[in-house]
Amino acid sequence: MSTEQTPLDLLFQGDSITDANRVREDLVNLGRGYPNLIGSKLSYELAEQKLQIQNRGISGNRVSDLYARWNEDAIYLQPKRLSILIGVNDAWRIMDKLPTGAADRFESSYRHLLAITKEYLPQAGLILCEPFVLNVGVPANNWDGWKAQVGKYQEVTRGLAKEYGAVFVPLQQRFDEACTRAEAAFWARDGVHPTAAGHQLIANAWLDAVQNSPLAIK
Repeated sequence: MSTEQTPLDLLFQGDSITDANRVREDLVNLGRGYPNLIGSKLSYELAEQKLQIQNRGISGNRVSDLYARWNEDAIYLQPKRLSILIGVNDAWRIMDKLPTGAADRFESSYRHLLAITKEYLPQAGLILCEPFVLNVGVPANNWDGWKAQVGKYQEVTRGLAKEYGAVFVPLQQRFDEACTRAEAAFWARDGVHPTAAGHQLIANAWLDAVQNSPLAIK
């Protein structure tokens, strides 16, 4: 039996925001969040192409956790496009002063992850989504601190996208603008995990950025 992996058209990676209650045993299950919304739209519009799309996001992951499972959950899958949304758990451990957040390794770990990806998947198109946070739930208890910490990661992500020639998907401004239409909890009840409306917002932002870029799936 052949173990050769058929290259994926699109692979989603990240933490619980990406995971979105996906069924681990079902590789075509994209969860209930933005990957499913994006995958459903693209698969419908491009049915003749029978797109191969997978979601390998895992709840609770930090950048270092992605790196630990990168061989089997990214490189082996040979994706043509790789979308990453990560950062909130790195921030959470620092804001909660947990032992796992004693050193802020977000930038160094992310850069190392992307360097390894470029080495082993030189043709893969990278899509880096901006981490975001809303002023409700736990973040609201120390909003200035959370805003500054996540803001730092937003700058890092934007810089890495430029450095590695990736498509950058801006999300914070989208959520900020959305919060003028409805309260923050409408988009993410705890300030971090999107509601159905919040996931649609991410999907729209992703499609706007990616489908108007050289990585567009057509």
